[in-house]
Amino acid sequence: MGSLSTESFAQFLDSLKKAGIAISKEAELRERLAEAQRWRYAFQTLAANGKVIGICFEDHSAGRNEAEISRAFNEFQFPEKPGRFSRPI
Repeated sequence: MGSLSTESFAQFLDSLKKAGIAISKEAELRERLAEAQRWRYAFQTLAANGKVIGICFEDHSAGRNEAEISRAFNEFQFPEKPGRFSRPI
């Protein structure tokens, strides 16, 4: 895995945080994404199922930054936002 891939998921997570998303067990999430060959797929899986292992996402913006959240997913070429991000949590 090249450094570009690592930078991409790190930048993506930073974009989500700037948009008001809080990530529990962020260090573990970053470690898992760094190990994944396809970090976007790994992220989508963890967004949908990570609660079991304590990886959760919470929208602290109360939906006010929906455009910024959408922009982050578009910029990093996700086909669509995972369901957990489609509305404030």
